[in-house]
Amino acid sequence: MLENVPEHIAIIMDGNGRWAKRRGLPRMAGHHSGMKTVKRITMAANAIGVKYLTLYAFSTENWKRPKEEVDYLMKLPELFLEIELDELIQNNVQVRMMGDRSLLPPHTLKAVEEAVSKTVHNTGLVLNFALNYGSRSEMLLAVKAIAREVQEGRKRIDEIDESLMDHHLLTGDMPDPDLLIRTSGELRLSNFMLWQLAYSELWFTDVYWPAFTEEHFHEAVQEYQRRIRRYGGI
Repeated sequence: MLENVPEHIAIIMDGNGRWAKRRGLPRMAGHHSGMKTVKRITMAANAIGVKYLTLYAFSTENWKRPKEEVDYLMKLPELFLEIELDELIQNNVQVRMMGDRSLLPPHTLKAVEEAVSKTVHNTGLVLNFALNYGSRSEMLLAVKAIAREVQEGRKRIDEIDESLMDHHLLTGDMPDPDLLIRTSGELRLSNFMLWQLAYSELWFTDVYWPAFTEEHFHEAVQEYQRRIRRYGGI
């Protein structure tokens, strides 16, 4: 297990609502249970030496959901960090967030920024929450920033390459994910890290996120370890 561990794992945490519905519970109960899974999987990733764990917590499209559900989802980071931050600090975890901060409620942003500030010097696992994140928006902003540099004479067109694009993305100082995990049986990327996942290994499971265990996580990692990554070669 400890050989060839993915440096960066990204997870689309899907199925909270369906997990709750199958149990006759409100969707919010599924989100609350899913929050507990975040803690378990973060610790499992840290234990095997994963360096970066990026979790798709809230997409730019999720605002379309009922207001009651959105309001609850915006409370979850605050609740999670209030309960778990001390233990994350004890385990040397560094909290980060990528996404559009401008639309987040003040209480959500305050909780996240406080966690980021308190863990900024930690040197262990980077726990990166994709919150109000959309990959197409991220890429458009990167392209506009590069165009501005060209317009202002700070860059030449022939200097634009993949490395420059990488630098302007929200993951600019992180390696691309080695492994993407998506729960709940859906087989799509849902506007998540489209540039960064170009050569990632993909692993899908029918298990809903609240029911996703450390054993499922280890199964995904072991499947990754059996694969041969050729990057277009032979």
